[in-house]
Amino acid sequence: MNAMQFLVTTIFDLYLMVVILRFWLQLARADFYNPFSQFVVKATQPIIVPMRRVLPSIGSIDTASIALAFLVVVLKFVTLGLLVDFKIDAVSLIILSAVSVIKEAGMLLFWVLIIRALLSWFNQGHNPIVMVMDQLTEPFLRPVRKILPPMGGLDLSVMIVLIAMNFINILFAQYIPYWNIV
Repeated sequence: MNAMQFLVTTIFDLYLMVVILRFWLQLARADFYNPFSQFVVKATQPIIVPMRRVLPSIGSIDTASIALAFLVVVLKFVTLGLLVDFKIDAVSLIILSAVSVIKEAGMLLFWVLIIRALLSWFNQGHNPIVMVMDQLTEPFLRPVRKILPPMGGLDLSVMIVLIAMNFINILFAQYIPYWNIV
């Protein structure tokens, strides 16, 4: 049964990452003509478009993407619950799902920052993936760069943001229910 749980978790988590990226790309006003952005849009468009008819955006917040992310996590936990014959009440499922979406968004930010840092070592020109990574992470790195002085050509802002994220993760684990479970 562990193999099936792994497969279900992986499929739902990968799609959740794509949905969160869709929301994040819109929030960051990233280039939607970029091939990476086009993949994210095409992977989510069939579900997002009908949801937008019911859930209109609130300002720059795409409520349909948030609702889809939440729905993906709920379906993941329901599917896993059916696989292992696990019962969970509705309130716990809602809290667990909300925590899972937030934590997955944090994990996605972590990996995008790591990928951006690694690509900066090897990037020779304008790569579409690097451009999107820059657009997504720059709002998090810019405030750190304003405070942190240049260190002889080294950009330590990624490291500072990753340390801050780890601190927040440990802090949330102490005070938010289900944070360590997901």
